[in-house]
Amino acid sequence: MYENLLKTVNNLGSPRVLIVGDFMLDIYVYGDAVRISPEAPVPVLRVTQTEYRCGGAASVAADLAALGAKPICIGAVGCDENGKILTDKLTEIGADIAGIVKTTDRPTVSKQRLIGLAQHRHRQVLMRIDHESTHPLPDEFCQQILDAYRNALAGADIVCLQDYDKGLLTAALCEEMIELATRAGKKILVDPALTGDYSKYAAATVITPNRKEASTAVGFEIEDAESAAKAAQILRERLNVQAVVLTLDKEGAYLETNNISQIVPTRPRSVYDVTGAGDMVLATLAAALTADCDYITAVRLANITGGIEVEKFGTATVAIEEVINEIMAEKRGKTGKLRPLDALLDELDWHRRQDQTIVFTNGCFDVLHRGHVEYLKFTKQQGDIVVLGLNSDDSVRAIKGPTRPINSQRDRAEVIAALECIDYITLFDEPTPINLIQRIKPDVLVKGEDWATKGVVGREFVEARGGKVVLAPLVKGKSSTATIEKIKSL
Repeated sequence: MYENLLKTVNNLGSPRVLIVGDFMLDIYVYGDAVRISPEAPVPVLRVTQTEYRCGGAASVAADLAALGAKPICIGAVGCDENGKILTDKLTEIGADIAGIVKTTDRPTVSKQRLIGLAQHRHRQVLMRIDHESTHPLPDEFCQQILDAYRNALAGADIVCLQDYDKGLLTAALCEEMIELATRAGKKILVDPALTGDYSKYAAATVITPNRKEASTAVGFEIEDAESAAKAAQILRERLNVQAVVLTLDKEGAYLETNNISQIVPTRPRSVYDVTGAGDMVLATLAAALTADCDYITAVRLANITGGIEVEKFGTATVAIEEVINEIMAEKRGKTGKLRPLDALLDELDWHRRQDQTIVFTNGCFDVLHRGHVEYLKFTKQQGDIVVLGLNSDDSVRAIKGPTRPINSQRDRAEVIAALECIDYITLFDEPTPINLIQRIKPDVLVKGEDWATKGVVGREFVEARGGKVVLAPLVKGKSSTATIEKIKSL
């Protein structure tokens, strides 16, 4: 599974994704809420910062750009300052905004959130102020949007419709766009509005409602896997779509296709803010499917990016590096941290491609004590990924004598793996780690300061490649030998 995910991320490339929908500006007004107004029992917000982010369909564009795609935007903004700010933000991320049409009869859709900061740290949304007009766009304006869509379709790899029910994606416009995309052989993905009638999305390729949206569309509450399966099947058959990806919050997503009916689970998250999660899922599915990814892998990847997004505040993007780090962390969590050398080298290649610093240290770590923990925490501070070369039982006996180790190599590895500061462990049989160092090629080599006069094994090799050697401070009086002797004396 993890290999497929990593392969997909590596193959995302730079697809051209055509996004049609409700482009919005998210405004975050931060301030200190330190007192209650004397005029009314409400907090007073002393503004300290105002931040602008892409929202709605613009959030999908930003998410796609962060994943390496080229967004092509079709939509409307008002002839106002917020419209200028939004188009400037889209230009900054490299989006094609030739299809963004300005209208004088409505404002740029914006959502302004007032964020109180308690003690300058804890963010709390106090209020949201929306500026919008949701009546359907005039026919002549819809024609402008459709003309822009026709002009952009041939150069796009895939199409996304992001519908927030703000009057742009009318039934007639959706139907025409889906038909044009189908004729052109383009997949078309839809994130639907909260409505009971999905007929305008019929014959799309994929539809991605969340639990509440799907419940509204099918007329019953989705509370478990059984009701999710029933809803997904109804939607797929009713709309004649290839796939339904029904997002289920902490449970992951239910995937329904012609031959797949299953929940694709996700890991539990510390949810900070669900704003923008649906945008992130749509963007990820679009990027993955243009890379010829299968549906299950695409949904797994969307679970990961959506999960990372909800751990952030407000509408936020997710970078490729974050996705790879998450996949690697999940893989380590499932398979443990102990690796054969050849498998370890493959994984380190991934980290290097993300410009992460590889740190290496080694030792017996027979009876773990405070000195070891402080040493390994120091090692983690020297870079991104810590690899620990652990002396095998035979190696320890050769160095320490026939009565050692006290703990077997497997037991020692399991104890060390429980430390957050360690990313990988690999065993070696030789008296010194020089062969291991030459295979791993670390950027940083860490040893205890007691090696300053003894000569650090591998120093010349690491420094010749542009790396560095760092000597770690030791906790006085702490060693495995001293601990063992104290136990014996008792």
